[in-house]
Amino acid sequence: MNTFECRDLNVRIGNTLVCDHLDLRLEPQQRWALLGKNGSGKTTLIHTLAGLRSPISGSIMIDGSNITEIRSRQLAQQLGVLFQDDPGLFPSSVFEYTLSGRHPHLGWLQWESLEDRQIATEALRLVELLDFKDRQINTLSGGERRRMNIACLLTQKPQLALLDEPGNHLDLHHQIETFTLLANQFRQKTLLMSLHDINHAVRFCSHALLIMGEGRTLQGKASDVLTKENLQTLYGVKLNTHSFEQGHYFFPA
Repeated sequence: MNTFECRDLNVRIGNTLVCDHLDLRLEPQQRWALLGKNGSGKTTLIHTLAGLRSPISGSIMIDGSNITEIRSRQLAQQLGVLFQDDPGLFPSSVFEYTLSGRHPHLGWLQWESLEDRQIATEALRLVELLDFKDRQINTLSGGERRRMNIACLLTQKPQLALLDEPGNHLDLHHQIETFTLLANQFRQKTLLMSLHDINHAVRFCSHALLIMGEGRTLQGKASDVLTKENLQTLYGVKLNTHSFEQGHYFFPA
């Protein structure tokens, strides 16, 4: 996959206009932060970009093909989604669940190969859950399940990943470890993730899309968009900044 873009996208949920005539282009080697207040429609926009719900108007394209015209199996080979919460986990071991990420790459009734199993094993090692591979998933904590879902996404090996609050349920140590892992694993690919912590956006993302409300958005390079003025307007709070080597650290005034 070379490019992912939406053109003239209009998305609404209930009485909330998420975006109005949004043009957005995501390219390889870009890591996008999606920021906005609670209830602004970040999850709705991610689901729309993933083809899981229809926009009011506009189109979503992968390499020039409309996402609605791409067969689901082919789409899943290119695009991965991490939901905000577990989408109903089926009874299985941690390894079996992680291995399910290979299903888009298998033929009808085809069993997983040794290579598929090695990919899943490596993904669990990367999220520090390899020792949990035989555990039943209903015995995991919320943070452990989050890391397992990320391992499943890595096992899928999509070219583009849309992540809804990947830091959910993770302590600070595992947040930093997870964002570092994602940045490394998608270095040559494309990543968009909704975040609550603006400092994670500053540290780990190259670009940002802000949902400002009433259909308005701001987008561009993180260094241009993630400014004190823009973020104060976005969240309606006063901020102070502290400079460090990679940029600025924001905290409430």
